[in-house]
Amino acid sequence: MRSIAAVRGGPRLILRLEGLALFSLATAGFGLSGLSWWLYAALFFVPDISFAGYWAGPRKGAILYNALHSTIAPAVLAGLGLLIAKPLLLGLAAIWAAHIGFDRMLGYGLKYSSAFNDTHLGRIGRQSEDA
Repeated sequence: MRSIAAVRGGPRLILRLEGLALFSLATAGFGLSGLSWWLYAALFFVPDISFAGYWAGPRKGAILYNALHSTIAPAVLAGLGLLIAKPLLLGLAAIWAAHIGFDRMLGYGLKYSSAFNDTHLGRIGRQSEDA
């Protein structure tokens, strides 16, 4: 089994706890938006459409997955929502950020181009270091 660069020990736990904090706060933020919880439920797993990128290979899959699982885009969307006072944009950003936090909390990190299972939080799946 090949070795990947991944955070370990206490820092890994901190990153997973950060994921929990992001998930919790983004979900609470969505609740303050006044939007329907049906919207939250319907859109929560939409960033996972990025898995389809792996049909084009691990490099392209990792690029698409990381683009939809980085906090940069939802932060920009939230900033735009604040700037133009659009609660819908704030709510969408909150759902997106909550999904990212949920994944991080579970140990799903940003992907390396070597394979879907290789993440910055360690290997996931059947051959993970935790298994």
